[in-house]
Amino acid sequence: MNIPNISIRAYREDDIEPVMVAWRNANAVAHPFLSDDFVTELEQAIRHIYVPKAETYVLEENGHVIGFIALLGNDIGGLFLDPARHGLGYGKALVSYAAKLKGPLTVDVFRDNEIGRPFYEHVGFAFVLDELHEPSGQISRKMAMPGA
Repeated sequence: MNIPNISIRAYREDDIEPVMVAWRNANAVAHPFLSDDFVTELEQAIRHIYVPKAETYVLEENGHVIGFIALLGNDIGGLFLDPARHGLGYGKALVSYAAKLKGPLTVDVFRDNEIGRPFYEHVGFAFVLDELHEPSGQISRKMAMPGA
């Protein structure tokens, strides 16, 4: 895939603000079914726990961070991209980058996420299992690439 003017690199601490902007904007579009209280708690966890502790990579366009992927081993803990860039191959570029590093990947995505779930299906993930995500009260769908 050849998308001009993008690069993927390891996350640095000073990336946190643009990473959080990408997360906030993408989360609002992908997860309108989540309660405001849950999203507020999650935002703090993303900022202070998940992004810093995961193996996180940012996607830059013309030198500006517009998205990220956070990995926990071969599991995608989160992939969020500026919604204006959805459907342009940027998310696929992040997944391909991660798969080259880690091999076949797995992901948990909310079943009602009408953006993320079809995206993962499109890039080769298949249904594994549905289970209750107790903190949110939503159904979480485990998906995996072949061989994961």
